Amino acid sequence: MTQNPKSRMALTPREIVERLDRYIVGQADAKRAVAVALRNRWRRQQVGDDLRDEISPKNIIMIGPTGVGKTEIARRLARLTGAPFLKVEASKFTEVGYVGRDVESMVRDLVETGISVVRAEHQDRVRDKSRAAAEERIVDLLLKARNLGTGTHSERDEMREKLRAGKMNDEVIEIEVEDSAIPNISMLNPKGGQGMDEMGANIGQMLGGLMPKRKRATKQKVKDALRTAEDEEANKLIDNDVIVAEALDRVQNHGIIFLDEIDKVAGREGAHGADVSREGVQRDLLPIVEGSNVNTRHGMVKTDHILFIAAGAFHVTKPSDLIPELQGRFPIRVELHSLGADEFRTILTEPRNSLVRQYVAMMATEDVTIEFKDEAITEIATIADTVNRSLENIGARRLHTIMERVFEEVSFHAPDMVGTTVEITAPYVRARVSDVLESEDLSRYIL
Repeated sequence: MTQNPKSRMALTPREIVERLDRYIVGQADAKRAVAVALRNRWRRQQVGDDLRDEISPKNIIMIGPTGVGKTEIARRLARLTGAPFLKVEASKFTEVGYVGRDVESMVRDLVETGISVVRAEHQDRVRDKSRAAAEERIVDLLLKARNLGTGTHSERDEMREKLRAGKMNDEVIEIEVEDSAIPNISMLNPKGGQGMDEMGANIGQMLGGLMPKRKRATKQKVKDALRTAEDEEANKLIDNDVIVAEALDRVQNHGIIFLDEIDKVAGREGAHGADVSREGVQRDLLPIVEGSNVNTRHGMVKTDHILFIAAGAFHVTKPSDLIPELQGRFPIRVELHSLGADEFRTILTEPRNSLVRQYVAMMATEDVTIEFKDEAITEIATIADTVNRSLENIGARRLHTIMERVFEEVSFHAPDMVGTTVEITAPYVRARVSDVLESEDLSRYIL
């Protein structure tokens, strides 16, 4: 059963940092900053009504090179609390009046994300009932396919046992499902443009709601049909209006928007041309971050208490290049430091989702045992650090490319290596990446 979101939102700063430590190495300042920001949201809910609306979230700017954990901190924070979370790249937005995505679209996307999260929680609560109803529906179809009608009591019991045991998984049956297609009204907006996609979606949704639910027959394997039927039965047991209302409340009071690449819209003093457009995007962002009402297909959404976490490398620009008004809406600034060989070694082994554990688990699915020697882990960390220093520093992402290189041959031949053990040593690692390291030009494209 899904943990109660309200209990997760009451985590103390220390508990938040401890849980982030399970997945993210180092960056203590950033973890503390987001932990306090999150706790402040819980504190706001506890104060009186006269002050609650006056307390605004303390938005954060994370400054640091790529691959040091900025996005992962924000993403894990959202998972930790059950808060609706959206990651967007600020550089993808265009100024009002130009073709492209307008900044309000991120709020609409956050609402859809919130609805999906809440719907999944409600479906989980009725899972036992929906699964039982779906089983009976599939049993009916299986008996009908055998010309047994609704079947006797014993025939139904026997078919139900086979279904639960997975013996019918690959049998193909015909099942009627609801046709959820929304009317296509793209001809109303052949050239696209800001706001028009949202308008089209709203009109399509409205027309779809006015039309009676249609059914269409489709052939599916039993295991897929059971999943389809279970989702449909769950939707019959939950109230969509309640879900939307709960999602909107959660978005407005607990939502998190992660604005990546904020440095890409920071204009440089005295610059012209493209930098003017970047400043326009900043000015469009300002009312959303300050607090405004955004029209969505589910009603107006207030952004006053959505937490915004911005991030950027700021190699060419600096936070002070943002317009002063926007700077003022991000009072907390934390700098994330570059990662070196020691941190890479920790990342490879200690987090719950460490790369070493991932590769060992993946190869185990092929009945291939992987044994990592300490020297191999040290070698991988050292190579990642060396390549980052000599080429572009992409942080921990370098570990992914090196690990793929190390496991390239094993991954390919694993289905033919059932029951074998592969020992990963330092010489083994060097042998797999030596040809790339020797050619600097080649390593630019591979590592």
